[in-house]
Amino acid sequence: MSLHATRPDSADLVRGQCLGPLRFKIASTDAEFEAVHRLNHATFAIEIPQHPPSADGLLIDRYHEANTYAVCLDGETVVGMIAGRCERPFSLDQKVSDLDSHLPAHHKAVEVRLLAVAPDYRHSRVFVGLVKQIISHFLEHGCDLAVISGTVRQLKLYRHLGFRAFGAPVGTAEALYQPMFLTLGTLQRTAALCPSALAKRAIANFLPGPVSMKPEVLAAYAAPPISHRDAAFAAQLQGVRDRLARLTGAARAAVLLGSGTLGNDVVAAQLSCLDGPGLVLSNGEFGERLIDHARRWRLPFTALSSDWGRPHDWTRLQTELERARPRWVWGVLCETSTGLRNPIERLLPLCAAVGADLCLDAVSAVGLFPVNLARVRFATAVSGKGLAAPAGLVAVFHDGRIAPAGRLPRYLDLAAYEGAAGVPFTHSSNLVSALEASLALTAWDERFERIERSSSELRESLRALGLQVIAAEADAAPGILTIALPRTVSSAQVAATLAAEEIQIAAASAYLLQRNWVQVCLMGEFDEVALRRVPRLLFRALGGGAASAVPRPDRSARAGRSRAIPAA
Repeated sequence: MSLHATRPDSADLVRGQCLGPLRFKIASTDAEFEAVHRLNHATFAIEIPQHPPSADGLLIDRYHEANTYAVCLDGETVVGMIAGRCERPFSLDQKVSDLDSHLPAHHKAVEVRLLAVAPDYRHSRVFVGLVKQIISHFLEHGCDLAVISGTVRQLKLYRHLGFRAFGAPVGTAEALYQPMFLTLGTLQRTAALCPSALAKRAIANFLPGPVSMKPEVLAAYAAPPISHRDAAFAAQLQGVRDRLARLTGAARAAVLLGSGTLGNDVVAAQLSCLDGPGLVLSNGEFGERLIDHARRWRLPFTALSSDWGRPHDWTRLQTELERARPRWVWGVLCETSTGLRNPIERLLPLCAAVGADLCLDAVSAVGLFPVNLARVRFATAVSGKGLAAPAGLVAVFHDGRIAPAGRLPRYLDLAAYEGAAGVPFTHSSNLVSALEASLALTAWDERFERIERSSSELRESLRALGLQVIAAEADAAPGILTIALPRTVSSAQVAATLAAEEIQIAAASAYLLQRNWVQVCLMGEFDEVALRRVPRLLFRALGGGAASAVPRPDRSARAGRSRAIPAA
């Protein structure tokens, strides 16, 4: 049992857009059974290659004659299905040795399988409706236990419903499932009483934080804590520090309890110990915050600011560097507020030419795209953004040139961390375990490629609808798209409209509210099917008039793009 969806290439299967009321029933007509076979084929032959595709686009389940199907209909179109069957052997009998030994005492079991939902309908009300329909049917037929193979990508949802895992995962690396069971009475009560809770847990998260995480990361976070003085924790933390250094090319990484703001205060503290003035660069909210850090620490510096969303004026920057000859330069690698990337490869040579050390706020860069900090003196990143773990840890990268111990406030003293194997004070094994799991489980090259591709597709679809992305494509970081809305429409209301459709986008930050901007971020684990709904939902929330109300962005940045997200 898994929450899957068909690819957009199967658009002939489903044309609706969830505009009308949905109906749930037990399939009974020839047309409904044919639609079930088509949805089965689109999901389990095309999207997830568990079966070879067929020329007629039909996949008839091997247990079809014994299956009962609950279906969701939009009008007369089948947009979701789920199957149940009481006859043994179950499909799980072939995958789990001595299946009954894993199950609690029961009278009659049903195996629930083949949960599939078309892309535009993948939200919790369809899921809950299908589950309630199939449960009601089998309760009436005397069943009191359900067994499933739950996709590992939805374990949190299944556990919230009360399912209990047993045995080892089954399937393939591309389609991995966890055997689980639940009494039907419990599931019926959960589905009846908690639809709003289910909706909350099934929502698609496109926020800059907190981010969605792998089930294994959440499980590591929930594990019993261990002492920060335990040798096992010291070894675990060192492993995390080493992984972070390898991921970024940095010489060293300290891991502190705190946010990116704390990390940047650590960097400012180090800069306060250097002789000579500095230069702070800004072209967005977080560049402005670096200026504020420098002021609060009373650092000698000048600021060079550009318009939000615009790249630095490189000629002006070079001129200022040659004039001022600063000891250090501090800027933002990926400006979260606008999605602009300020490339290291342009900053480093300019700094090197005047002997200035480059320092970077890389909070929204590390984990989102490849970053090389090998020649950067100080940089910061956090656990709760591109590294796709819970918020609460900040990494401070450095090249080994740090102020001697005792010169700075204790909590901000990098030398104290280095002198105590990274643990001078109380630490959190839960946060470190979760970050370790995310670092270990992520195939970084694949993640970076997926974020780049999905960002390009989303940008193309937004452009096709006339929606203005702040950062020009040539200067944009992947994974953050900040969108300007017409002043006639409230950004907060647009975000609330998408939230009602179970899609979270960012709008609540003060700098977004002030400019009437919304933001779509691919920081953590993200759902590509839900992402394809975002442009249409934004367009609809704007009353369908955005194409004329919002200026179109420059189309000349990049000619070659991957497949665009469907715009309608």
